[in-house]
Amino acid sequence: MSNLDRVLDAAMELTLEQQEMLVQILKNRIIESRRDEIASDAAASIAEFQAGRLKVQTAAEAIQELREYLNNPSAADV
Repeated sequence: MSNLDRVLDAAMELTLEQQEMLVQILKNRIIESRRDEIASDAAASIAEFQAGRLKVQTAAEAIQELREYLNNPSAADV
């Protein structure tokens, strides 16, 4: 039996009110984990920018570059 199966079995032994509380706690923890991940990604991006590894561009330039990539992704590998 997998860990997930054991957790689900244990959750089913809780009262309905406790199950709802568990769902809310899990949702909140997932949200917090996503926030931490976004903050970490932002910090890494800022560090890359400050190190000069990222170029400054307008939103229009970024959108155009993204469109070009989406239309021809193999060209980005060259």
